[in-house]
Amino acid sequence: MQRSKNDVWVGLFLLIGLAAVLFLALKSANLLQYSWSKNYTVTAKFDNIGGLKKGAAVKSAGVVVGRVENIQFDGESFQAKVSLALQNQYDFPKDSSLKILTSGLLGEQYVGIVAGADEKNLVAGDNIGSTQSAVVLENLISQFLYSKAADPAAPTTGSK
Repeated sequence: MQRSKNDVWVGLFLLIGLAAVLFLALKSANLLQYSWSKNYTVTAKFDNIGGLKKGAAVKSAGVVVGRVENIQFDGESFQAKVSLALQNQYDFPKDSSLKILTSGLLGEQYVGIVAGADEKNLVAGDNIGSTQSAVVLENLISQFLYSKAADPAAPTTGSK
């Protein structure tokens, strides 16, 4: 009787431990989208979102203030329409601007908010017009190589 009671407690402790490890793994991989705070949604259009994904962080001054809620293609403007769920506790001026940034050199992409100076704050349903698209590494490399190929070769001085 005592042994089976201990086995139940050990099994229960093991299940709780495995659930905690699974929760931490999903949270650190940004695959778990659960938040206790209330949100308001704003939208913005970008020419190029690069590798931005649904659930990516929205940061201001390095602090996570929301998440990317949805990404759609707008067939009229031929731009990506990104919906951002910002936490209610953070108020941003209406003239704030958005940038798609990358964590580190090859890290995941996130949306950065640069606060403006307007007296009115963003509310649910607002559209942010000032956006800066993602910097795509492949485009930078091709521009660098193209500029090097377009430069005339430096004159060679041949001394024999």
